Amino acid sequence: MSTGRAMRSYGGAIKGKGRSKYSDEPEDEIDLLRGDELHEHYADDEEQAEAGAQQQAKQPPKRPAPTRQSTGKDKSRTVPFRPPDKLQNKFPANVVRNQKYNVVTFLPIVFYEQFKFFFNLYFLLVALSQFIPALKIGFILTYIAPLAFVLAVTMGKEAYDDYKRHLRDEEANSAKYLILEPATADFSDAPPTRAVPSSKLRVGDLLVLEKNQRIPADVVLLRTSDSSGTCFIRTDQLDGETDWKLKVAVPSCQNLASDRDLLTLDAEIYADAPIKDIHSFIGTFSIHGTASNDSDLQMIPKVEPLTVENVLWANTVLAAGSAVGFVVYTGAETRAVMNTSHPETKVGLLDLEINRLAKILCAVTFALSLVLVALNGFRGLWWIYVFRFLILFSSIIPISLRVNLDMGKSVYAHQIMTDPEIPDTIVRTSTLPEELGRIEYLLSDKTGTLTQNEMELKKLHMGTMSYGSDSMDEVAHQLATAFGVTAEQMMQRIGTITGGQLATRGRRDISSRVRDVVLTLALCHNRMGIIVRDTKTGEITFMQKGADVVMAKIVQRNDWLEEECGNMAREGLRTLVVGRKKLSEEAYASFKDSYHDASISLEGRNEAMAKVIAQHLELDLELLGVTGVEDKLQEGVKSTLELLRNAGIKIWMLTGDKVETATCIAISTKLVARNQYIHQVQKLKTSDAAREQLEFLQNKLDCCLVIDGESLQLCLNTFRNEFIEISTKLSAVVACRCSPTQKADVARLIREYTKKRVCCIGDGGNDVSMIQAADVGVGIVGKEGKQASLAADFSVTQFSYLTKLLMWHGRNSYRRSAKLAQFVIHRGLIISIIQAVFSAIFYFAPIAVYQGWLMMGYATIYTMAPVFSLVLDRDVSEDLALLYPELYKELTKGRQLSFKTFFSWLLISVYQGGAIMIMSLVLFENEFLNIVAISFTALILNELIMVALEITTWHLYMIISEIVTLFIYAVSIVFLPQYFDLRFVFSVRFAWKVAVLVTVSSVPLYIIKVVKSRVSPAVYSKLV
Repeated sequence: MSTGRAMRSYGGAIKGKGRSKYSDEPEDEIDLLRGDELHEHYADDEEQAEAGAQQQAKQPPKRPAPTRQSTGKDKSRTVPFRPPDKLQNKFPANVVRNQKYNVVTFLPIVFYEQFKFFFNLYFLLVALSQFIPALKIGFILTYIAPLAFVLAVTMGKEAYDDYKRHLRDEEANSAKYLILEPATADFSDAPPTRAVPSSKLRVGDLLVLEKNQRIPADVVLLRTSDSSGTCFIRTDQLDGETDWKLKVAVPSCQNLASDRDLLTLDAEIYADAPIKDIHSFIGTFSIHGTASNDSDLQMIPKVEPLTVENVLWANTVLAAGSAVGFVVYTGAETRAVMNTSHPETKVGLLDLEINRLAKILCAVTFALSLVLVALNGFRGLWWIYVFRFLILFSSIIPISLRVNLDMGKSVYAHQIMTDPEIPDTIVRTSTLPEELGRIEYLLSDKTGTLTQNEMELKKLHMGTMSYGSDSMDEVAHQLATAFGVTAEQMMQRIGTITGGQLATRGRRDISSRVRDVVLTLALCHNRMGIIVRDTKTGEITFMQKGADVVMAKIVQRNDWLEEECGNMAREGLRTLVVGRKKLSEEAYASFKDSYHDASISLEGRNEAMAKVIAQHLELDLELLGVTGVEDKLQEGVKSTLELLRNAGIKIWMLTGDKVETATCIAISTKLVARNQYIHQVQKLKTSDAAREQLEFLQNKLDCCLVIDGESLQLCLNTFRNEFIEISTKLSAVVACRCSPTQKADVARLIREYTKKRVCCIGDGGNDVSMIQAADVGVGIVGKEGKQASLAADFSVTQFSYLTKLLMWHGRNSYRRSAKLAQFVIHRGLIISIIQAVFSAIFYFAPIAVYQGWLMMGYATIYTMAPVFSLVLDRDVSEDLALLYPELYKELTKGRQLSFKTFFSWLLISVYQGGAIMIMSLVLFENEFLNIVAISFTALILNELIMVALEITTWHLYMIISEIVTLFIYAVSIVFLPQYFDLRFVFSVRFAWKVAVLVTVSSVPLYIIKVVKSRVSPAVYSKLV
C-alpha cells in the first residue's frame, strides 16, 4: 500500500469474540461455522523478535501435553520435527478415496441395491422359476431378457461412474509434492527435497508448497517466500468463500535464515484432536533448541501459540508465492474429509410408490391364483398349480414397466439437456427427473448461488457527511487529497470530474476521515480489527470494522448510527461500521504482553484472548463512518424466488455468512416479503432461552426466522422435534454461520420430519454435503469451481434456471411417468384378467391362453411404441406452466399416481379384460384358434384406442407409432399361421366380431371421460 504516510501491520489482527471450549468428545464437537478466532500478525523486524524472545525467556518452556479429558480415545498429538516412523505410522494414510465399490464388493452391493426393492425381487423370482420344469411356461427368454437388460444397464452405469471416481482419486493420490528430508542433504544452497506422491505424505513431514498447488493435507504454516511471513490461500472448495484468506507463518520459523534450518530445529508441535470445525484450531509450537551442535543458529527456548490463522487446510490452494508447512492431519482426519459425507444411492418417490403398488399387485396375483385353485377343489398337486398361476399372472407386474420407466427417464434427461433456454444444463442422475415435479422445500446457499459475490459500494455515511452512489467521484476527490495525489493525476485516473472541485485545506479533516475509513476497509477482513503503526510518526492506531449490532456497543455514544444502519438495511445494503482508537506505547505494550500470555494457554484460550481484547482495545472507539455495500444478485433471482413461492415451495437460505449479511440478502432477494417481520435468534446458550424463542415463534408463524449456527445446534439438540415442527410452518427461514455438515443435517431433518421432497442448491465445495443429503441436489457452475456441480444430480449455470427445471421439465417428467407407469400396469392387468377368465371357464387349468410369440409381441412390438409415446404428452403449454406456478401445487399432492388412480385403472382392466374374453366366448367359434384370434386382435386394438384416449396433446411421433404398430400387427398375422386361421381372419365375420368386442370394451370409457371432463374438469383445462 502506497500512501502519504507509509503504514505497516505491527500488532494483532483481531476478529470477533471468544468461543466457548468444547466439552464433548472431539468427534462430537459442534461444528459451527464461526469465523471468530483470534490471530496475531507478528513483527518481522529484529527488534520486535528480540523483545519477544526476552519475554519468553522469563519462563521455562514446557512441552505441551494433551490436557483434555474424554471417555474415548484422545486423538490430540504432540509431534516432534523429524518424528520416528513408529509415531508417523499411528496416523491415517493420506489417501483420497471416493469410490463406492471395490472388486469384491461391487456385485454384492449392486445386487443388494437392486433387489432390496420388492419390485425387482419379484421379477428375479419369476425368472428363476422358469428353470424348474414343472413351473415352466412359455419362452424362458421372455422372463430372463428384460431383467438381464435392466441389470446390465444399471451395473454398467455404476461401474463406469465408479471407474471415473477411481481415476479422479488416482490423480489426486499420485500428485507429486516436495518434502524436506535430511537424508538427501547436500552442500548446495538449495534446500534438500524429495518428491513423493500425495498418498505417501505422513504426519510430521515438512511439505514444500508452490503457487497454485493444491494443499494435500492439513499443515501448520512454518515459512513463506514473503518476508512478512504471510501468504494467501483460496478456500472456495472448502467453505464456499471466493475471497482469498491471509495465513501467517510461525514467527520463529519465519525468522530462520533458510528452509534448510528447519531440518536442524529441535522443536515440536502440539495439535488438538481433529474436529469438523474449519474455523477452529488450538495448538502450540515449542522450540527446545537446535538439533545440531555445529549449527550457527542459536534458538532461545520458547512456546508460541498456534491458531487457525497458522494452518492451511487440505483442498485449499496456495494463491501466491511458496511456503513450507508441517503436516499435522492426514487422510480421514483432515477437515475437508471430515466435512464430506458419502453420497447415498437416491431413489425417486415415484419409484417407491410403484414399489408399494407392486406389493399390492403381488397380493392380488396370489389371491387370484389361490381362488382359482380353491374353486377347482385343491385337486392333485394344487401347490404346483398355485405357482403356475402365479407365473401366468406375472404380467400383472410386468418387467417392461421398469424398462419403460428407465427409458422414459432417459428421454426426460435428453429434453432437459437440449433445452435452449437453459443451456449447459447437465443431468448427472438420470433416475430422478420426476422428483423435480414434486419439490416442496428449497434449501439454497447464498454466496455465489443467490448472489454474484461482487460487492459495490453504494453509500458512505460519516455523521456530518453522507455520500450516495451518485457522488462517489467526490469520495475519490477526498482520497486524492488525503493521499497527496495531484488534480492532474486524479483526472488521468478517473476521467472528467463531474462533482465539485478538489477538497480545500479547510476540508482536510473530512478527507482524513474518508482515508481512515477506506484504510480500515482495506486492512480488515470480515469483522476484525488490526493494529497499525505509522512508520514516519510512530503513531499506533487500532482500526476495526464490523456489523452495527456489534460495533454499536464498543464505539463512543452517538445519535445517528442506529438510524442510518436501519435506513441502509431497508434498502437491502450490507452495512459495516468503521471505528478507530489511538494507542500510546504503554497501552500497546500492556496489550501485547497480556495477549501473548492468553494466546499460549491450551485451556480456555479463546475466552482469555477475547477478554484481553475487550479490556484493552474494544472500548470507546471513535466512530469513523458506516458503509452500505450492495452484493449484486444473480440474474433473475427475485422473480425466480417469487415464482417458486407462488408454486407452494418453502424456501430456506443456509449460509456460512453472518446474520446481518444474510438478513440483507434475504430482503434484497425478496425472500422476505415487504413489511414482513424478521425474527433474529443469535447466541442462544441455554435450553430455557431456546424454549422461549420457540414459544414466540409458535405464535408468530407469519414471520421470517433468521438464526445463527450456534443457536440452531442448541435448538436441534434440546428441542429437535419442536423446532422442526415450527420452522417448517414458517414462510421463510435463514440459517447463518452454518457448517457444511449442519447444512446437510438440516436437509435430512426436513426430509425425515415432513416426508416431503427437498431440493438443495449450491455452488461451492462446502455445499456438497447438503446437495448429497437432499432428495434432489442442484449444483451451480460458478466462480467457486465445479465441485458442487459434479456432486449434484442436476448441474445448471444460473439459479434462475430452476424455474424452467421445476415448473416445466419437472411437471412433465412426473405427469408422464405416472401416466406411463399406470398404463403399463393396466396393459399387464388386462391380459391377466383375460387369462383368469379363460382358466375359470376351462376347468381352472393353468394353461396360457396366449403363448409363445403372442406373449412376446404383446408387450413389445404390438404395444410398446404407442405406450411409450406417452412420454411426449403434455397437459399445458410451457407458457401457461410458467405463467401459473399454482399449477405446480397440484403435483406435490401426488394425485397423478395414488391408490385412487391405481384402483381406477384396476377396475378398468377388470372390465375390459372380462368383456373381451367373455364376449369372445359369447361369439364362440368352433375352433379354439378363432377365439385366440378374435380376443387377441380386440385386445391390441383396445390398447391402441386406450393410448389415444389418454393423450392430451398429440405429437407427430404418437400418430406415427399408432399407425406403424397397427401395420406391424396386421403384417405379422400372415407370418403366424399357428395362431391365426388366415381364411377366418380375412372374413367379414372376424371383422364385425372384433369391432363389437372393441366397442364394448372401449366406448363406455370414452363416454365416462367426456362426462367427467364436463362435470369435474381438471385444473389445467380451465386455463387452456
